[in-house]
Amino acid sequence: MRQTLPPRPQVLLECVNLCSWYGQAQILFDVNLEIHRGEVVALMGRNGAGKSSTLKALMGLMPRTRGEVYFLGTEQSQLEPFEAACRGMAYVPEDRRIFSDLTVLENLSVGRQPARAFPDGQEVPYWDFERLGHLFPNLAKLPHQRGSQLSGGEQQMLSIARSLMGNPLVLLLDEPSEGLSPLVVEQMAEMILTLKAQGVSVLLSEQNLQFAQWVCDRVYVIEGGEIVHQSSIQAWSPEAQTRISEGL
Repeated sequence: MRQTLPPRPQVLLECVNLCSWYGQAQILFDVNLEIHRGEVVALMGRNGAGKSSTLKALMGLMPRTRGEVYFLGTEQSQLEPFEAACRGMAYVPEDRRIFSDLTVLENLSVGRQPARAFPDGQEVPYWDFERLGHLFPNLAKLPHQRGSQLSGGEQQMLSIARSLMGNPLVLLLDEPSEGLSPLVVEQMAEMILTLKAQGVSVLLSEQNLQFAQWVCDRVYVIEGGEIVHQSSIQAWSPEAQTRISEGL
């Protein structure tokens, strides 16, 4: 029987003492974090610090985990990834994983799920191709273009758009600005802020300090699989930023 937490309407996703392993190697050590409704949170750290592993563990993609993951107050650490997706979580991997032989429209159709509502009954933003076209104007011009024919930035947008077709309450983005041109990074930031304004929560793993400061409300810093710092963006002291910059 799955555990439940006392109702906290603003907390959509939370993990408590989350640990994970690849084989015999422990990657995460008692990670604790929470994501509130309509909030953008950055998980920052250098390569190999555990950012991607944290997102995968939250989504149920790690081969072995211990600890609790609560989504909408219900413990779900034993759910399969597709079950987490059906409950309203979405995960965008760093390597995008679009279907290269399918068109933009066909890729989007793969991610389609029914409409959803928040626990208080308010409707979650419902996404279709027309609405996504306003969010991603580049994709709107390429409905019949195959995934393999898209640029790196367009593939990243398509991967995010496909996840939004599931009408998620929480979106997990792994390194969304990695390898993109400054113009596309700016478009990505505007997209994240638009999602936030519509009540969607976003947890992104990131190394780009400027990008994180641009879009995020709060930040967690992870080193060696452990959370070593957390604060609001506004409370980020110059000393903390210097330490994080040196660590990255």
